[in-house]
Amino acid sequence: MTPVPEGFLWGASTAAHQIEGNNVNSDFWAMEHAEPRGARIREASGDACDSYHRYRDDIALLADAGLNAYRFSFEWARLEPAEGAFSRAELLHYRDMIDACHERGVEPVITLHHFTTPRWFAESGGWKRADAIDRFAAYVAFCCEALGDVRWVVTINEPNILALFDHLHGDDADPTPDTATVAMAQLPMPSLAFARRIGAVHRAAVAVLRERTRAKVGWAIACQAFTPTPGNRARFDEVFHAWEGAYLAWSAGDDFIGVQSYTSQPVDADGPVPHPQSPDNTLTGWAYRPDALGINLERLWALAGIPLLVTENGIATDDDVRRIAYTTGALQGMEAAIAAGAQGLGYLHWSLLDNYEWGSFLPTFGLIAVDRSSFVRSPKPSLAWLGRIAAGVATT
Repeated sequence: MTPVPEGFLWGASTAAHQIEGNNVNSDFWAMEHAEPRGARIREASGDACDSYHRYRDDIALLADAGLNAYRFSFEWARLEPAEGAFSRAELLHYRDMIDACHERGVEPVITLHHFTTPRWFAESGGWKRADAIDRFAAYVAFCCEALGDVRWVVTINEPNILALFDHLHGDDADPTPDTATVAMAQLPMPSLAFARRIGAVHRAAVAVLRERTRAKVGWAIACQAFTPTPGNRARFDEVFHAWEGAYLAWSAGDDFIGVQSYTSQPVDADGPVPHPQSPDNTLTGWAYRPDALGINLERLWALAGIPLLVTENGIATDDDVRRIAYTTGALQGMEAAIAAGAQGLGYLHWSLLDNYEWGSFLPTFGLIAVDRSSFVRSPKPSLAWLGRIAAGVATT
């Protein structure tokens, strides 16, 4: 294995709405329970993995496996359930999660926004609100009170996919008969107008964090590993700019870029080519492309020259042998990118737990299985395997 830099982060990621349970003040919870039930979101998150109460168990399982980093998110809808009314009790809850990480020798990587927003924010215009930048900056400033010794902060998760989540809101939103995770691959290209708005939100958040914390700051971009087909380079450039390039521009000056990689698609004259039907496709219908991570890392390093932190990479499968095989290929691509000169900061697998995948619990990405009735955690062989990789006692 190519040597990784000293201090390299080896860990796994989660998101609050997908694992905590009962995030009743969020916009996505409202969509889950909108009438007629199931018309837009088939399955509600409910108790999710009950990690709101079981986070110490989750952190212990990660640490005991030999991993040294845990990426999790603060939930804005819990911290500011009504406009301007911040909850100090909820802030202390997340502070306790940070403390639990430190007690186990685990580096917390905090995401301040992972898709969901408070209902009051969404119902009053969301990111289109005239004061959206100020409202998010005020939320970030409140979060900073718990981030004094945190070294890594992600402002916004996948702003380019957030643009597509925005498409799921409102009276004119298309139904999502399966899951938002699947439907996102079938939605239009992200709006450049949205990119400008969310980019300004990100820059405001970075400014607050740099004033009030010592953390390294960036955001996490959904990287598609698009490849041009013959004769369609101009169309590829257009697609890449809408999906990633516009967001790279707003990353200038950041301490890192979060790289989130799952699959790859060619681009023809009509744009991204839908994933063809194949028995090799994952449970989300995506093409099996472990090489996508290496493609993304080499591309982003060449274009941006900003240190890269893999904040998500994984596969939806119920076959853990396949998970290990996919991750082996992805890590080999990461090693090759680092060997070629890319500055890699860490690898955080998606996900620590089998969780709620934005409309269904069926796509299983986790290193740990979760019983839906008892919430008992059952580590899969892939968790121990990744821990051995992190310890340097196993190779890809």
